[in-house]
Amino acid sequence: MIDLKGKSFLKLLDFSADEIEYLLDLAAELKAKKKAGVPHDICRGKNVALIFEKTSTRTRCAFEVGAHDLGMGTTYLDPSGSQIGKKESIADTARVLGRMFDGIEYRGFEQSRVEELAKYSGVPVWNGLTNEFHPTQILADFLTIKEHFGSLKGIKLAYFGDARYNMGNSLMVGCAKMGMHFAACAPEKYMPDAALVETCRVIAADSGASIELETDPMTAARGADVIYTDVWVSMGEPEEVWAERIGELLPYQVSDAVMATAKKTAVFMHCLPAYHDHKTAVGKEIGEKFGLDCLEVTDSVFEGRQSIVFDEAENRMHTIKAVMAATV
Repeated sequence: MIDLKGKSFLKLLDFSADEIEYLLDLAAELKAKKKAGVPHDICRGKNVALIFEKTSTRTRCAFEVGAHDLGMGTTYLDPSGSQIGKKESIADTARVLGRMFDGIEYRGFEQSRVEELAKYSGVPVWNGLTNEFHPTQILADFLTIKEHFGSLKGIKLAYFGDARYNMGNSLMVGCAKMGMHFAACAPEKYMPDAALVETCRVIAADSGASIELETDPMTAARGADVIYTDVWVSMGEPEEVWAERIGELLPYQVSDAVMATAKKTAVFMHCLPAYHDHKTAVGKEIGEKFGLDCLEVTDSVFEGRQSIVFDEAENRMHTIKAVMAATV
């Protein structure tokens, strides 16, 4: 019997494969109930605080709708809505919020900040994204993959682009835990931290997974079940880095040629938002400046038959709901 009550959800390294599978199964169960119109307000009377030092569409909506479905109230704190780390230390903020709320979500900068919230709050804390890890996104990704392929074991996932930060790190950890084959496809300087790679290879040795670092896009795509990418410049980084990133990462753009090299049954995934056209202010500005119609993924792939990005986006809510339900 798996019992996660009271446990924080900070990074997938803290969870066993069985615990991750449990959360995925719970998410599937809660999703089925929502689709069938079956009430599941099992956390009625509870309240959660949502701290967003970095804004978001999917993460905020997923936590708010998920909490509402579970019967919980939410208080949203945007970058100007609290004194965390400015006039009040993280530890003091944690101890205050922990006395008022039954759970705390944090989306922001260093992993150390969410870890400190968890240390002092006395209630479950959930990582909605830090610079280093994005575990709620990986749960959504894995639920989507399971829905599409039936299982996770043995699936090959190739991640294209900048693999140094939260998405590359978290996908690599998740694949290692669940017996999947992970390939980071990027120039050498954009590969994940060497120490984390070694940690994942140790985990992979037990789970049957594999960790591959590949600089050639077609080699990485060959035999892949999932082709995954993310924006090339992360939230909070200066716009000046676009020129360097585009110059070095354009060969790693996910195109029709990349998808054709993967398995015929392969799917395309992206954690969103995506710069696949000029219909966003940033996509238009950067695209026109550098003479590009798209950035990390072509529009034909993003809108194509193999794209499951909106199934993936919806599953943010179902998996986040499962995390809250299991830990509160």
